[in-house]
Amino acid sequence: MIDFMSSRVEIDLVKLGNNVEVLLNLFGKKKIGIMGVTKSVCGTPEIAEVLVNKGLRILADSKIDNLKNMRDANIKAEYILLKTPSLSEVDLVIKNTDVSFNTEIAVINSLSAAAIKNECPHKIILMVDMGDLREGILPADLDRFIEKVLPLPKITIVGIGANFACLGGVKPTDRKMQILSSLAEHIEEKFNIPLTYISGGNSANYNWFMANDDVGTINNLRIGEAIFLGRETLGRTEIPGLFTDVFTFVAEVIESKWKASLPDGERGQNAFGDSPQFLDRGQIRRAILGVGCQDVLVSGLTPRIDIEILGSSSDHTIIDAKKTELKVGDEVAFDINYGALLSAMTSPYVEKKFLRIGTVGRLLS
Repeated sequence: MIDFMSSRVEIDLVKLGNNVEVLLNLFGKKKIGIMGVTKSVCGTPEIAEVLVNKGLRILADSKIDNLKNMRDANIKAEYILLKTPSLSEVDLVIKNTDVSFNTEIAVINSLSAAAIKNECPHKIILMVDMGDLREGILPADLDRFIEKVLPLPKITIVGIGANFACLGGVKPTDRKMQILSSLAEHIEEKFNIPLTYISGGNSANYNWFMANDDVGTINNLRIGEAIFLGRETLGRTEIPGLFTDVFTFVAEVIESKWKASLPDGERGQNAFGDSPQFLDRGQIRRAILGVGCQDVLVSGLTPRIDIEILGSSSDHTIIDAKKTELKVGDEVAFDINYGALLSAMTSPYVEKKFLRIGTVGRLLS
């Protein structure tokens, strides 16, 4: 086992805890609870522990392995599978989760059979397609769908939800939230089902939430990026009171030389099938970081010093160091966006280092 890597993600657990507390208090003022979405941090137990210790009672992830890892680490929470289960994994869902999001009757039938076999009741949240065209039951089909689910043994409908700004970028507008609220009221009245979760969306709902005193029957949001990166997800605007630098990506310089800014010779496609274009800047201070696309989404990195990323291959990232005299062995720190966070936390080649620094950093007033 190699105990040193040339790149790492530094995670400030104090800043993370601050973000959880601020968001719980903010959304709680309008009686909206939060599911802590852990998929972008790969269900890391050290992070999950902070979320729970600061007041989150529900952890949600799209990967069963992540949920199992957190549960095996004795993190006390309710565990929710965010995506519709595959037919091939229904037994794992029953054994490792408390609740799952669902959109297909065939899957729910299989969950019922697995719940009977394992003598383990299972709760489900039905996702409704509100226009973003990722997952969901069409509103017009919802009644018929519920009628098929209600007789199934060991299965209990505990909520409905909708997804926004993930695939189609559709905003959670007042009108969309009103429709979801009305659907929830209709279901509760027609089927006499108390809905514990009326989940109106994710970090993209921040602007809607701030603009409305009346949030209808919406009582839950699934929050990941706002907790981890301190931003809402429609325009990536910083949320006041949150740290935006909980996570720092750090990479080591493995080469530093003066070189030409333009490649020399006949050119074809690069390693990824692209034909990149380069600007003629003459001779530049050209440095290489020992990290590439196999480690992190390089396009999601923003350097904290005045340098520029020129391109990357699978394991090299080339930068124009400009006026910065980078030497071999120096380290360069980056802010990261959601895609870079997801890829770096998933990568086995990137070290995860947990810190407790706290107030030093960018806390927005």
